[in-house]
Amino acid sequence: MTDTKIHKQVFWFNVISYLGVVIGVVSTVFIYPYNKEFLGIVRYTDSLAQLLFPILLFGGGQALVHFYPTLKNQNKPALFKYSILSILVLSFGVFGVLLIGNFFSEWNHYYYLFYAFPIAFVLAFVELFKRQSIHINKIEVPTFYEKIIPKLALPAIFMLLIYGYLNIHNALLAFIVSYFILFLLLLFYILKHFKLKWDFNMKSLFSEVNRKEYYKYSFFGFLGSFGSIIAFRIDAFMIPEFLTFEANGTFAIGMALATSLAIPATGVFAIYAPKISAYLKNDEIDELGLKYKETAKLLFFIGAILYTAVVLGIDSLFQMLPAYDKLVDSIPIIFLLGANVFLNMSTGFNNEIISYSKYFRFNIIFVLLLAVLNIFLNIFFLTQTDLGIIGVAYASLIAMVTFNCIKLIFVYRKFRILPFDKNYLKVVAVVSMVFFTFYMLPIHSNPLLNLILKSGFNTLIIVFVTYKLKAIYSLNYWIAKLYKQWR
Repeated sequence: MTDTKIHKQVFWFNVISYLGVVIGVVSTVFIYPYNKEFLGIVRYTDSLAQLLFPILLFGGGQALVHFYPTLKNQNKPALFKYSILSILVLSFGVFGVLLIGNFFSEWNHYYYLFYAFPIAFVLAFVELFKRQSIHINKIEVPTFYEKIIPKLALPAIFMLLIYGYLNIHNALLAFIVSYFILFLLLLFYILKHFKLKWDFNMKSLFSEVNRKEYYKYSFFGFLGSFGSIIAFRIDAFMIPEFLTFEANGTFAIGMALATSLAIPATGVFAIYAPKISAYLKNDEIDELGLKYKETAKLLFFIGAILYTAVVLGIDSLFQMLPAYDKLVDSIPIIFLLGANVFLNMSTGFNNEIISYSKYFRFNIIFVLLLAVLNIFLNIFFLTQTDLGIIGVAYASLIAMVTFNCIKLIFVYRKFRILPFDKNYLKVVAVVSMVFFTFYMLPIHSNPLLNLILKSGFNTLIIVFVTYKLKAIYSLNYWIAKLYKQWR
């Protein structure tokens, strides 16, 4: 894939993703606060689905990216088909285990697993279809379906629940149906652009790919995905167990707004994954190092703009909304989880470098150790302090700092590359000086004026100075392109 195509896909990925973010933010500030309990239940169910879907996928998505570039053209469809078959077989087995477990479990919330399972089933296929869409250079439409459909469905379900047309049980069922609509749309789109013959003879595939190596890589991919969910999403499961569904809803509002900062990173990491894999397989470490620096610098810049704007203006924004009293409790969560996201963006695609290299096993070890740390920190803050959900946010931030430091050190020791250069430090200096200048300005009594003076001008000055310094290639590239179109 050429750099021009990559830039184009990153652009459209971000446009679509931010459209979803806009819908999500509007829903989060205008609809979800009016029923935090149901929001907490949805988030709890989703957390269970997030724990289940790596089991159903079992590393199939990572294996598709890892082995796809090395295969002959006739075997590439077979790899995709084998991944589909694996999900179906594993789904049947996991559902059977859940049915048997229902007779023995004394866990009060066990029945939520039956709401979560169909969502997990769809999520496994969505992840697989996304990986395949990257290989066929058709990521825009799948991204649109994935980012928009759930964001439209959930607020609609909320409104029906708030006005009494649905009860909680039926609302959860409607939420599940929306995921199956997403599944069908993605399935038809992928099959339209990637023709498959529905035979499942895999002899040719496994004559080219060592079956033992495939299963080994898939297993480690599963461990990494499952460990990552525990490390970074376990809070949604633990808060209702120790606190309440309403507290989970408050945390969810903060997380929804904070994680919207990660959209650019999600797009860049997903689109660059095959390129990273190819660099590593061809031992092109110098080229990999250049991309590492380029993307980390760009993501730090974007993350800095978004995060500083949030810190400077979120309270003023909430003051202009009718649900301020229901949103204000989420502000500390937004700050802490936003810092979490910003830090992860700023260190570039170190996780992908490890995952697609011969050292992928170390990534699994790091993630599993981090999962244990995160569980310990969550239990500590929830049982030994009075911080409540703010303690959970601190646990997440500590876990992310630890994880990223470990990955940075490991990548440097093994590949002798870092995501930082002189231009990166220039952008850090610009962001720091501009942000602290506006942070020290007195707060105006008019929230709209305060939002414009602080967040607005902070963003404009950071962009202008960075552009003048020519520190980020992608920024100057897109500004120049837009300038030519407007002339």
